[in-house]
Amino acid sequence: MSARLLVVLDADSTLIRNEVIELIADEVGRGAEVAAATEAAMRGEVDFAASLRSRAEALAGVPVSAFERVLARIEPTPGVTELIDAVHARGGVVGVVSGGFHEILDALAPRLGVDVWRANRLEVDGGVLSGRVDGTIVDAAGKAAALREWAADHDVPMSCTLAIGDGANDLQMMAAAALGLAFNAKPAVRAQADLVVGPVDLSQVVPLLPSPAR
Repeated sequence: MSARLLVVLDADSTLIRNEVIELIADEVGRGAEVAAATEAAMRGEVDFAASLRSRAEALAGVPVSAFERVLARIEPTPGVTELIDAVHARGGVVGVVSGGFHEILDALAPRLGVDVWRANRLEVDGGVLSGRVDGTIVDAAGKAAALREWAADHDVPMSCTLAIGDGANDLQMMAAAALGLAFNAKPAVRAQADLVVGPVDLSQVVPLLPSPAR
């Protein structure tokens, strides 16, 4: 199915206000420890994949039942519904690609009206998290690849793509898109973005979209 445009967002601290891995780590009292490691990864100070594997180890023993409590704590970013509705009104597709986890995004994305999404998966053993990531990690290159793949799937020229992110692992995706927006972003990301969105309100992106189809 062809579309007029493609808008791809990061999930944690972009689509939503939270960092999901920190909420999961809170379940075993390791939220602060994981938050510090996440901050370093988002600033680009450490390799993302290595950092994610290390942070996932801190989640070992969390029961799968905890995901419902985590979902209940998630706060969608202000303006997210307005942005998604505006993209759809223009015949566009909304994608979310995340260094976070399918276990949360699979429930959250449909609620928000997201069309396509991709994330990491946590390995489960006996109803609890093993502390390992299952399969290939969605890193910076994986995010850029998802944007290109979704554009091809929906016959969207790369000139009609927009990427929104906050962390260093979003930079390749933002560079691949025709327009890369730093949103709620770290200094290194703001420095390399095409545009910086100041307020933490995704409806601020709507004026950057093409006019609605007539």
